[in-house]
Formats: sequence, structure tokens, C-alpha cells
Amino acid sequence: MSVLRFTLLADGSSDRVLVPILRWMLGQHHGAHDWIGQTANLQALPRPPRGLPDRIAAAAEFFPADVLFVHRDAERESPDRRREEVGQAVEALPAAGRPRSVPVVPVRMTEAWLLISEAAIRRAAGNPNGRVRLALPARSRLESLPDPKAILEIQLVNASELQGRRRKKFQFSTHRARVPDFVDDWEVLLELPSARRVYDEIGDLRF
Repeated sequence: MSVLRFTLLADGSSDRVLVPILRWMLGQHHGAHDWIGQTANLQALPRPPRGLPDRIAAAAEFFPADVLFVHRDAERESPDRRREEVGQAVEALPAAGRPRSVPVVPVRMTEAWLLISEAAIRRAAGNPNGRVRLALPARSRLESLPDPKAILEIQLVNASELQGRRRKKFQFSTHRARVPDFVDDWEVLLELPSARRVYDEIGDLRF
């Protein structure tokens, strides 16, 4: 089995939770290859680039891979506008250094993609056998949530069933990063149009 690499250029360090999702998607379409993923840690560079074209160019140069995933949260912009921004930034690069790329645009934030499994949230919170009721939104509503990050934080804290001082010390970022490790079936994620679009574009890639 040949080994191929992919790089995720994310909006923020917390969005590295996308790596296992992208690895699963690649495996579904291109399972003849063994996929190794990495994040483009541009802040480690002596002069971190700022604009999107410069960030993409730096990711391609310093974190080379067979495919570059460029993540942008939609937030207040439309997903199509975000995807257009990524496409324009990639096309602005010299052809010789232009990476094979796929835009990744969750609606509205990456955390919306982590609200698909109650069991994974309980396990990530460190309390897999918890009994407290979790009020997860219906998957049909995930892409219309104004603040999925806040909802995920509430659900993780509630799932922990910690009380008092220990509850106040709950580290959301640490437990959020663990959620993808406990998702047994990413197939349900494809019910979200934003995830399905990434999945289909990965299927169009040729290696």
C-alpha cells in the first residue's frame, strides 16, 4: 500500500479536529493508499504569513503533501463565498507551486461537525456511562446553529457530570479535541451538505 500525505491549513489550532474526519473521507474514496495527515503550523515560521494567498503558499512550501485542505469557517459569510475565496487564492499562485486543494467550509463553525454523536461526547468528557440527558440539536439543524461551539461546550460539561470546583476547571479545548477519537461512524456526518460537498470533492481527486 502506497503512502500519501495530506495537509490541513486551518483557521485556528482547535480546528485540527478535522484531521481524522478528512482521513476517513480520503479512506472511503482512496482506500488503496495509507493516508498520513498533518496540520500546517504557520505560527512556527519565523515570519507567519497573514493573508489567505500567502498562508496557502506557505503551507504548500513548508508542509508539502499530495492534497492540501484549506479550512475556513463560514461564520457570517456564505459557504459559497468562502469557497470562492479559497479558489481565488489558490489560482493566484504560480502554476508550478499550486497545490492540489480542497476547501473545507463547515457551517458555521467546525464544532457543528462534532455534534453528531452523543456517545462520543460522553466519552470525550471522560464519563462514558453518564446518565444526564444531553440536549443535542437535530442533525437537520446543525448548519443553522448560530454558535455550535457554545453548544458543544455546554454538552461536554454536562456530560462530564462534574460538580463544584472540578466543573469550573473543566478544560473545554482538551475535551473538544478528543471528540473525533470516539466517533464510531462518520457516515452520518454526510447528512450535512457542507460535509457532503467536501466528501464529494475528495471523490473527484485522482492520485
